Amino acid sequence: MIEQQIRSGKLSPAMSFNQKVWAVTARVPKGKVVRYGDIARALNCTAYRAVGNALNKNPYSPGVPCHRVVGSDGSLTGFAGGLEKKRELLRREGLTLRENGKVELKDALFTL
Repeated sequence: MIEQQIRSGKLSPAMSFNQKVWAVTARVPKGKVVRYGDIARALNCTAYRAVGNALNKNPYSPGVPCHRVVGSDGSLTGFAGGLEKKRELLRREGLTLRENGKVELKDALFTL
């Protein structure tokens, strides 16, 4: 039941913090990104690093697309599969990375 809620992006009071992070992340559509802080704010907290730690443990990837979460300036930060894999996944989804390797947020940022 919880896994289905996570994959559909629905929050439940019965979920752990990590499960809530995964559920919010599941809402990010293909070709868009969110920032760690966006997820934290969606959960009414400021625990950006805890969001990153939860995503590092995401058992539902790629269905719950943690590769679509970037740093506050669009930088590609930690990814369990490695940053090159993250770049490739984002490129396959149609995102263009700037010369400095960052995602252009004005075109790709999704509002949770």
